[in-house]
Amino acid sequence: MFMLRNVTKYLFGDSSKESIIEIPQGQLYLVRPLSPKGYSELIFKDAAASIRRTGQEYQYQLVIQRVYEEGEEELLEEEDADDSITQALGTDKDEKTFLLDEELRFRSEIRDGGDKVLAWRDLSGDPGDVFEFVCDTAVPASEVATFEMVAVKCQYERKHRKPNENATEKDLEQFNFTAQPIPSASPIPSPSSKAAPDSLTSGSRVKAEEPPQVKLEDKAIMAAPRSRPAPQSREVLATVQSELHLFDFDSQSFVLQEQHVIATVSEIGDWQYWLQISSKEKEWLGQNVVADLNPVFNFEYLSFIFNHYTDDGSAYSWLLRFKDQETLESFQNGLMQALWEQLNEMKWVKAKDNDRQYVLDAFQDLTMEDAPAEEEEEIEEPEDDSQRSEHYDTDESADDLDPHEDDGNINSQLAVGYKHDRSFVVRGSKIGVFKHTPNNNLEFSTNISKVETPGGKLFSPKKIMLHAEDTNMILQNENNPNSLYRMDLEYGKVVDEWKVHDDIPVNTFAPEKKYSQMTGEQTFLGLSRNALYRIDPRVSGNKLVDSELKQYVSKNDFSAAATTEKGYIAVASNKGDIRMFDRLGINAKTHIPALGEPILGLDVSADGRWVLATCRTYLLLIDALQKDGKNAGKLGFERAFAKDSKPQPRRLGLAPSHVAQFQHETKAPIAFTPARFNTGQDDKETSIITATGPFIVTWNMKKVLAGRKDPYTIKRYAEEVKADDFKYGSDRNVIVALPNEVNMVAKQSFKKPTRESIAAPVRRSGRGSSARQNSRLSRQEVVEEY
Repeated sequence: MFMLRNVTKYLFGDSSKESIIEIPQGQLYLVRPLSPKGYSELIFKDAAASIRRTGQEYQYQLVIQRVYEEGEEELLEEEDADDSITQALGTDKDEKTFLLDEELRFRSEIRDGGDKVLAWRDLSGDPGDVFEFVCDTAVPASEVATFEMVAVKCQYERKHRKPNENATEKDLEQFNFTAQPIPSASPIPSPSSKAAPDSLTSGSRVKAEEPPQVKLEDKAIMAAPRSRPAPQSREVLATVQSELHLFDFDSQSFVLQEQHVIATVSEIGDWQYWLQISSKEKEWLGQNVVADLNPVFNFEYLSFIFNHYTDDGSAYSWLLRFKDQETLESFQNGLMQALWEQLNEMKWVKAKDNDRQYVLDAFQDLTMEDAPAEEEEEIEEPEDDSQRSEHYDTDESADDLDPHEDDGNINSQLAVGYKHDRSFVVRGSKIGVFKHTPNNNLEFSTNISKVETPGGKLFSPKKIMLHAEDTNMILQNENNPNSLYRMDLEYGKVVDEWKVHDDIPVNTFAPEKKYSQMTGEQTFLGLSRNALYRIDPRVSGNKLVDSELKQYVSKNDFSAAATTEKGYIAVASNKGDIRMFDRLGINAKTHIPALGEPILGLDVSADGRWVLATCRTYLLLIDALQKDGKNAGKLGFERAFAKDSKPQPRRLGLAPSHVAQFQHETKAPIAFTPARFNTGQDDKETSIITATGPFIVTWNMKKVLAGRKDPYTIKRYAEEVKADDFKYGSDRNVIVALPNEVNMVAKQSFKKPTRESIAAPVRRSGRGSSARQNSRLSRQEVVEEY
């Protein structure tokens, strides 16, 4: 062991190499010992196993890469030339990566016949499924032992966030899982054998030999956290009996904890509410009723899924299953009353009946109306290897990679051009300009190094909007709320200050119509907390058009606005409600009640059919088309909904189990950036994009409308995503602003949320030196002052 520790110390010491250690030859299998099919699957007939560094400190990946025989790769490419599905898989068919975490239960074994095997859990498969790398007979046992020791040290560094040099034998022993048996993968006969398979295609299935039985006690099940004591109750809103299940990260399933528990929702103070779950023997959990519960009700399975957070920031996902629909409805009414009152600080009984039903409907896991009977799977284009970061490369020096800029600023906002294929990124009082290339790359164009008022006062824009065929940019200065500024992008300087009104500030603004920035349209919309109005820069004096001002007596606290292609207007508030107008200066045609959380962002489909609102922990998708009554076929922008009818809301949120895993990784709550549809004058809205922390999330509209259980995919970065949007005219490419990087990435690279895809951050730059040399941008170019 001492010799192995010295060898691994030498291997870890050379940080210039991406790969720490490699086993050059073997076969990769997926073994399913508990599957009724009773077989193992050959994934790669010839493969190499390696352990690589990632772009994040103390994070390592186990990589299994397919190795082709001479001429085999070209032959398979010719066979797959017309196979769009194979093409869409990109490099996934040739390489599999696994974040080295103790959850993998990584271990090795030398069998009686001399076969040397590496094995680890398939975290996205069924319980008991394992991957096995069967080493070639020429690989010495000492090399396999060294490989396992490197993996152990990688797991130690990930868990403890520190180098492994001072780790003791006892410290490393916790990552020794050799006691867990490895089922046989039935290795294929040698190529010289008459029984050799005719095809070399990966995915050949081989029957497994007598899989061992896995005992329940051998499985590591996540332990429930200790419950907090319940506060004194003022009033009980609901108390019901149910089953209690806890989501287990390893098996990716809910595990029964107790068959008979009592779930109680009670009021414990002014606008404060508590959920307590208890059995005769034990207090299981207690927590405040807040939006971070992320509640989801499923009437098909008579269940309620929610998140629970402990004092140290850990997140757990729980499920209550009820005996019948009546019991579920009783609990739902009590919990939603508590949540709504906590968010709105108003009694539930004061809400209108149809408003209460709207709130209940929004938190149910139901299928959308007009769902297509059958959905064709979307076939993605293969990812272009040249797509890459426009700030960092892996071969930059350590000084270049220092995340702390000298000026203390980071990227904060993103505006995507519609007319001239440009993107603009705000960084303090600077704006970087990036060109969209034909091969879906970003190329640094120029840097506007000083954003300052016409009087020469430097400021950092709070909000930006492209204007007048993308030749101008409208800027907001947080220190001057009654004015806006116009930047001439050809000259890269602010040329006008527009005083909007002496008494009415500008809290946010939006285009006259959805695609106005592609035209010469000069007017646009402005909002204060209590007023909606038109701004016309051409008028003399104050730019607010008095005849098109709608001001409210009550405080509405407007927060966001969006427009359709015809100029219909949607306005949202920090109270959580939404108003729909067909024009300025009049009352709203439709008022959508609040669920409680403030609305942070708003978008509308070009035709006005779909309204997309962003709250901190979920998105809200609203169908504005009226289905029946005298206004059937009309939008909520054009005619008011009947009193007994409201638009059907759908709450788009992450699955509670994914929320728990997100927070387990980041130690931060969900906080979505303003969500957007893909855009394009001749394109239908097919996708939704948003981000939370280091994760970008995209929803597929077809899957959402069909009520699919897997409507979203994710991409993780090593740093927080500051802003994101689709490239104009496509939903296949996403522009992303990280604190110190700007990327254009293919949506094809997004993955289904699994334990592995949630845990592993993506690398900062594209693969291969050729991709890095195409359009390299140094830190100095980004922050340079002209």
